[in-house]
Amino acid sequence: MPDRRSSHEDLIDHLMRSTPLQRGEAARVVLDVLAYFDETTEEFIRRRHRELQSGGLVNADIFERIAAELPHRAVAPPDLSLRQLRRVVYG
Repeated sequence: MPDRRSSHEDLIDHLMRSTPLQRGEAARVVLDVLAYFDETTEEFIRRRHRELQSGGLVNADIFERIAAELPHRAVAPPDLSLRQLRRVVYG
């Protein structure tokens, strides 16, 4: 991942002016948001599956929920069937 700290100084400065965040905290928030938007569809599916599974949901409910969440991502991926979602998680 390229060093994004220097390329987003104006955003970090804005966060410091508009929130109580210190420079290091604001920089971390910027990097966290950028990492969130860099997440691929497959990474999102795997991450959400782990999160929902650790919350006690069963696969039938998990894959239904992931299918409902996918169209609302910042860059919506193509429609994936429940079978395709399972394949991403289990290969």
